[in-house]
Amino acid sequence: MNGLDFEKDIVELEKKIRELKTFSSNKKIDLSSELKCLEDKLQQKRKDTYGNLTAWQRVQIARHPQRPYMLDYVNLIMTDFIELHGDRAFADDKAMVAGFATLDNQKVLIIGQQKGRDTKENLKRNFGCAHPEGYRKALRLMQLAEKFELPIVIFIDTPGAYPGIGAEERGQAQAIALNLREMTTVATPIVATVIGEGGSGGALGIGIADKVNVLENAYYSVISPEGCAAILWKSGTKAPDAAEVLKLTAEDLLGMGIIDEIVPEPLGGAHRDPQKMAQTLKELILRQLKELKSEKKEGLLETRYKKFRKIGAFA
Repeated sequence: MNGLDFEKDIVELEKKIRELKTFSSNKKIDLSSELKCLEDKLQQKRKDTYGNLTAWQRVQIARHPQRPYMLDYVNLIMTDFIELHGDRAFADDKAMVAGFATLDNQKVLIIGQQKGRDTKENLKRNFGCAHPEGYRKALRLMQLAEKFELPIVIFIDTPGAYPGIGAEERGQAQAIALNLREMTTVATPIVATVIGEGGSGGALGIGIADKVNVLENAYYSVISPEGCAAILWKSGTKAPDAAEVLKLTAEDLLGMGIIDEIVPEPLGGAHRDPQKMAQTLKELILRQLKELKSEKKEGLLETRYKKFRKIGAFA
């Protein structure tokens, strides 16, 4: 398990426990009391560390290279996934994955950004940064789901929409703006969850939903901490300060009424126990879809519209 800077003591203890278990097994020596002492110390260290995380530390966990990505959750909690491709105008964006699947005997449309595990896959997926054709593909399939009365499940995980010249030439801003408008009118239940990074318009372009959730160690922000630090302090070293100022953690977002629920993660982050994280996420999505299915279409759309109109309005 790769450790982050603030996890060094935890990683070192985990290494010592593994070595002691191996030594005990190889030498046939009973070291159970020593092991228990170390494991108790490790458990307490985990509680102390992960119970008092800063905003910047949560950003680091959200970016952890072993954190489950969109397709990991699809494989863990869904069946019969059929990926659909293309925006019918330019190309198929590999950073934006979409298709139909079965979630607990219920047909759903799945949409989300997908990152890569290695350099080759990251280049293929463009590091989870979608082009305008990705947002157009997402909208095309959302409207298809509406036609067949299928609920939509969205997994958000992107540093932001791709800012390259080609993307801008093909209408990146217009594609995202169109999604913002049109998603308010898609007459079928939509549940969106930020599973890692929720960066700027790249996240918001598929984030207009009836229920918006954020994993405990994920973040959702108008700009990355590094970008904010570069603008305000002219220095990327101020990213930890920017993370605090931006109020981008799940707890901050819930307090401001921007999201509906915080999804608890296993101690240490989703990558520590992907199976448990996936099951928690599955139960949440099923519960929210059940709640939304009981609403009439007109009421669903009216509630969704009001939900986003009231954000940022203070009496």
